[in-house]
Amino acid sequence: MKIAITGHASISPLGLRPEEIKNSIYSKDSCIKWNGENMVSSFTIKEENELAELRRIRSYKELDKSVLMAILAARQIDNIPKTNDTAINIGSSRGATDLWEKFFQDFKTHPTNKVSAYASPHTTLGNISSWVAQDLGSTGLSFSHSITCSTALHSIANALAWLESGMAKSFLAGGSEAPLTAFTIAQMKALGIYSNYKDAFPCKPLNGKKNTMVLGEAAALFLLEKEKEAKAYIKGIGFATEKINHAAGITENGDCLRKSMEMALNQSKEGIDLILLHAPGTVKGDAAEQNAIRSIYGNNLPPMWSNKWKIGHTLGASGAMSMECAMHILENQEMEKLSQLHHLQDNKKPTDNILINAVGFGGNAVSIIIGK
Repeated sequence: MKIAITGHASISPLGLRPEEIKNSIYSKDSCIKWNGENMVSSFTIKEENELAELRRIRSYKELDKSVLMAILAARQIDNIPKTNDTAINIGSSRGATDLWEKFFQDFKTHPTNKVSAYASPHTTLGNISSWVAQDLGSTGLSFSHSITCSTALHSIANALAWLESGMAKSFLAGGSEAPLTAFTIAQMKALGIYSNYKDAFPCKPLNGKKNTMVLGEAAALFLLEKEKEAKAYIKGIGFATEKINHAAGITENGDCLRKSMEMALNQSKEGIDLILLHAPGTVKGDAAEQNAIRSIYGNNLPPMWSNKWKIGHTLGASGAMSMECAMHILENQEMEKLSQLHHLQDNKKPTDNILINAVGFGGNAVSIIIGK
């Protein structure tokens, strides 16, 4: 298997344009800031202005932020074919959470429980992909899904299956998440995993002592095609689900992650130069992922990095954001300049292959290897 990544784009606190995203990735600063109530990783004024411009379009005015983010990201990829042979699958863990909460609040407070006519069509999960297709003028199939925090990498898995089967010639895949609502943050706090640090680095992956997860917002998309020349390719993919004892739990040894990594490595049959961890800053989750990696590599660990210290956990979009960072790392060949990089031993070795992990509630994991 060797599927070409012929286009990619994202919108996140790292930025929207490739150069600003690259600079942000290698910056030593975190994008996580105090918003007056919580530590969050939110868009800058520049990105919010881009979204505001989209809302000037009449039919886009009432769309959820998660949809607008995906539209903006898709617009940055200029070579998307607009044919029946192009499929679109953009997933999200929470979907239109902001609009859903507003519509439900209106329902509860209205004297006759009246709601807006937009309530149903604008809160269905599928409207992320369908509105991207509308904006692009694409005539192929579009669909969405939710598999918690590994959603975006499941979208990539869907794309690979469709391309290998011949059901599509090109596939736009990824994830979009706008979870910075009071209710969503309250859910994370109820789990006891949200960071209460207010320093320069409130999210501290692999700290091993305290839960420090912080939420962030992002959308990241990839145009995938078969038998095309590209700067990077998907060389392996693995997935697994493990038996769990708690809805938000994962086994101590990270069994699903170990199996998904082994599957991806067996497909690739190449060495790994860097692992982009899921590691959101939760004590048990981070430890389980490290245990899974050690079960494969022993004490000879590859360099490891989590972008969660910088942009927070973007839930269903997090795997896609790790892929986006991986694309820039492959292109720039400056892995040693990444802040908070673990286990770097040889900073002169080229970065040819990167393993990316994502795991979500329900004990499901996906691992993807991309490389030159």
